[in-house]
Amino acid sequence: MKLICIGRNYTDHIKELANERPTDPVVFIKPDSAILPKDQDFYIPDFTNDVHHEVEVLVKIKKVGKHIDERFAHTYYDEVGLGIDFTARDLQSQLKEKGLPWEKAKGFDGAAVIGKWLPKSDFPDVNNLKFSLFKNGEEVQKGNTGLMLWKIDELISYVSRFFMLKKGDIIFTGTPAGVGRVATNDYLAGVLEGQELFSLKVK
Repeated sequence: MKLICIGRNYTDHIKELANERPTDPVVFIKPDSAILPKDQDFYIPDFTNDVHHEVEVLVKIKKVGKHIDERFAHTYYDEVGLGIDFTARDLQSQLKEKGLPWEKAKGFDGAAVIGKWLPKSDFPDVNNLKFSLFKNGEEVQKGNTGLMLWKIDELISYVSRFFMLKKGDIIFTGTPAGVGRVATNDYLAGVLEGQELFSLKVK
């Protein structure tokens, strides 16, 4: 099982980090050891002083696929969720400056929050899903999948050109603007179409 993450998929987030708009999806991988165990608090690692929250819509792959045509991509998942791609921003910046991979900043233990899963059939259109992240009761990130540069089916098709998708693989589809630092005792909660799908405390 692998976690396939998409970077720079929302224009406003690209602008807030002063990144260049990509011509193709930006893809990186988190190991399965990055998954934060259910009902466990998130502990800020000792190698960073600047961990950022990035809330994202998730999809879970339900069957094996390779070189998937975009027309058939919708048949490869039937569950949608919400999660956080925690990022050690200070470490990521250092690595990017040197042209090095991001894994240490993105794939550390606990860096992937995966909330409850909901049937895709619950939603009339997965390309029009509203989602938010609340920090200490305040909405700090708000997005809609309709604003993604590459929609879910496009991402599944694109990623499958490079990686065989297997049952249980999870795609993090990118984060909207509003990413920010987390601190000890912060309380985070993620909401998708009015339903809270995860909550956790930062230690």
